[in-house]
Formats: sequence, C-alpha cells, structure tokens
Amino acid sequence: MPIALFASLTAHPAHRTALEQALRHMVEASRREPGNLRYDLFVRGDDAATFDLFELYADAAAVAAHRASTHYQAFREQIGGWLAAPVDVRSSHVLDLAPLNS
Repeated sequence: MPIALFASLTAHPAHRTALEQALRHMVEASRREPGNLRYDLFVRGDDAATFDLFELYADAAAVAAHRASTHYQAFREQIGGWLAAPVDVRSSHVLDLAPLNS
C-alpha cells in the first residue's frame, strides 16, 4: 500500500538559497529510488523561506530505504544549522490516489 509523506522545512533567511539547492538535489536523487513514486518540491507563496515536499512511496520498505539512503543521510547532516524550525513530517496511508502518470 502506498505511503505519502508531507514534509515542511523553514530556512533561516541567510540559508534560504542553500536549502533550496540542497532540496533540489534531494528531489533529483530521491526520484531515482526504486520505491519512490513521486517526490515534489514546493515553496509557500506567503513564505518564501518555507519549502514543502510531497513524497509518495510504494510501501513502508521504500520509505525505510529512502531514510537509509546516502543522499538522505548527507542532506539531514548538512541542513541542521540552516533551519529556523524543526522539520515537520507527516505520514499518511493512501485511501484514494489518482492514477500515476508514466
């Protein structure tokens, strides 16, 4: 059963650009993971320092593999001092999902 993650990250103003660049790298690397179905990056219209991720994984094993990946571990170590607030991650089980585009 697919699992969706919704993550929000807010940068200190001085680190906004660096965080965006690191997130763009995460998007590229995470989309190549075998169990990843979507990995989308958004910036809030009312708060340019806050980024939102929508992640969709095939199952819990794919989520675990993502969190164990080298690029995820390096990202988490890199961004610690850049954040104005703790990362907010929410997990949801899919009830009704539109067909994924190939």
